[in-house]
Amino acid sequence: MALLELQGVESGYGPMQILWGIDMEVSAGETVLLLGANSAGKTTLLRTLIGLLPCARGSIRFEGERIDALPPDQRIRRGIAFMSELGVFPSLSIDENIALGGYFLRDAEVRRRKTRLFDLFPALAAKRRDAAGTLSGGQRKMLGIAKVLVAEPKLLLMDEPSSGLAPVFVKQVIEVLKTTIGGGTSLLIAEQNVAFLALATRGYLIDHGKVRLSGTRAELESSDTVRETYFGL
Repeated sequence: MALLELQGVESGYGPMQILWGIDMEVSAGETVLLLGANSAGKTTLLRTLIGLLPCARGSIRFEGERIDALPPDQRIRRGIAFMSELGVFPSLSIDENIALGGYFLRDAEVRRRKTRLFDLFPALAAKRRDAAGTLSGGQRKMLGIAKVLVAEPKLLLMDEPSSGLAPVFVKQVIEVLKTTIGGGTSLLIAEQNVAFLALATRGYLIDHGKVRLSGTRAELESSDTVRETYFGL
C-alpha cells in the first residue's frame, strides 16, 4: 500500500482550475521528484496535499485513509510536513523557527530533537539566537529544512528548495537532503531544477496541471522530453 495516493485530483483557486485529474503515489521511504516549469501546477498540488487549497474532485489517501476533507493541522499531526519556498519566519530566531516546526510536541521532545538537528546543521547552531533574517539564502534554506524535520514527518512536501539559491548552495541542499533518505521520511520534491533527480527513485513531469510523464529516475533522464526541456539536448 502506498503511503500517499492521489486519484483524479483536481484543484485550483476559486473558479480558476489548475490541476486536472492528477494520479500519483509515494511509497514509504521513497523520494519522488515532481518536475515542472514555473506555473506548471507544482505548488498548487502541494498546497492541495497539505490542505491549504481544497480538493475539488478526486481523492487523497495517506496510509490508506482519505484525508482530502481534513484541515491542514490534522494532516500535519498524521505525519505530513510542508516546506514552502520561503520556509522560515525572518523576524524569529533560528531557535524559535525550529520550535514552530514542532509546535504540537512536548517542550522536552522539541529540545531533544533540536540537539540532533544542530549536530546536522552546525552553522545554525552557532547562530541559534540570531534572527533568521540575518542568514544567507543558503542558510535560510537549511533552517527551513531543519524546521520541518523537527516534527520527524512520515512525508515531507518540499516546494522549490533550490529557489533563489546559487548553484553551490543547491549542491549543499541536495547533500543535506541525502542524509534524510533512508531515515523513515518520504520526500515529494517539487522542482524545476533537474539536479534534484539525483535524489529521486521515481518522478513525475507535470505540465499545465496534468501529469505528462512518469517513471524511474533512469527513465526520466533518458526521456527525450526531459532531455530537450531540462538538459538542452
